[in-house]
Amino acid sequence: MSLLPIPTLIHAARNDALAEFLAHARLMLDPATPESARRDAEPRLLAQLPALQALGVFELFVIRDPALRALVQDELLACRTHAA
Repeated sequence: MSLLPIPTLIHAARNDALAEFLAHARLMLDPATPESARRDAEPRLLAQLPALQALGVFELFVIRDPALRALVQDELLACRTHAA
């Protein structure tokens, strides 16, 4: 049971965003992934950031991989800069 009242459609969309983010992160971190697939995965991963940020994911969890963490932090900072 959820502690926060999140409408079902928004909850489903954010769950999809998290699943999409994780799938693309795994692709990007897998050494067996071809470089072309990594380049395709990156914008798809970054596209999920607004939904995950709205959900508060990055306030609760830390990305352990330093390169992926830096990519996400840079993108979130750029989004904040453009919004201001």
